[in-house]
Amino acid sequence: MTLFSESDPTASVRSGSRRAGWALLSMTAIAAVGLSLLPAPYVIDQPGPTYDTLGVIEVDGNEVPLITVPDEAEFREDAHLWVTTVNRLGNPENLPSWVEVIGAWVSSERAVTPVDQAFPPGLSLEENREAARIDMENSQQESIAAALNYLDIDYDSSLVVVQSLEGGPSEGILQPEDVVLSAAGVAVADVTRLRELIAENGVQDPMTITVLRNGREETLEVIPRMSEGEVPVPVIGVLVSGRYDFPIDITIELGSVGGPSAGLMFALGIVEKLSDQQIAGSLAVAGSGTISAQGDVGPVGGTRHKIYGAAESGAEWFFIPRTNCSDVAGLSPNGIRVVPVDTLADAVEALELILADEAPPSCDN
Repeated sequence: MTLFSESDPTASVRSGSRRAGWALLSMTAIAAVGLSLLPAPYVIDQPGPTYDTLGVIEVDGNEVPLITVPDEAEFREDAHLWVTTVNRLGNPENLPSWVEVIGAWVSSERAVTPVDQAFPPGLSLEENREAARIDMENSQQESIAAALNYLDIDYDSSLVVVQSLEGGPSEGILQPEDVVLSAAGVAVADVTRLRELIAENGVQDPMTITVLRNGREETLEVIPRMSEGEVPVPVIGVLVSGRYDFPIDITIELGSVGGPSAGLMFALGIVEKLSDQQIAGSLAVAGSGTISAQGDVGPVGGTRHKIYGAAESGAEWFFIPRTNCSDVAGLSPNGIRVVPVDTLADAVEALELILADEAPPSCDN
């Protein structure tokens, strides 16, 4: 009896193995392609467009000044004062693919964030957009107020409730058109100051809020709670809007851009337009930072992406809140230089130093 075949099986084994290997490789490739096209539970932040506050913007096919002061003499501007933005790819209803997310992970200019952090649960996509729109409106109004304060021009202001968010701490307590007079016993007339008082109150104790409702003062209590998201802060779950009575008619147009981080550059642009001397000369400056009516500059997100957008626009200087210095440590695309500021007055002084060929503040000093 023959125990072994006299023919050599090696060739057929190799052929079968080769076919199995190609089949496995093909299945793996198909699976990888299929997986790469599936939505990933992340959003991608990347450099967005920049807008010159001293220039024009296209609205409905027409070019209009980004900042308009129709009733005042406007002086010649040779500088560029760019607002910087962040483009966010993806939202809970339209997530990016794994291919896009993996590409962003290996890019120094982009960042990947879990979608639940970027869009906290409890707020619909439309509510997020509305909040961003109101933040932009408030930023524009507070930047005008800050510029007028810097120029010693008086105005009146008030803070009005737009909406109490469903399920939030203020639901059923604060009502639309309530005029907020004070919070925690402190008079308040702008959004930034209200946020500061809520943060100081914390979430352990009720906060008293006095409002003017239908011509009568009422004192209410709201217990703040921590917000959802990447950086939780005490909130009262309400959208409020600053309403100002300015003696000068100033309008700001920035299309569909939302959020509060353009305040610093808006304020600088307004001061430049209302000043009979050029505060920025012919400098190319970009920046980002919230601003209060008192001129205080606050921290912003996406600073790392914004510095790349600023450099791409040709900016030589990048103004940021001092608290954001760590976000851009070691970054200097195209040789751009970072200038940290705490107030609008700091920013104007930094421009004066640069024009005098002196060193402005830096994150290192």
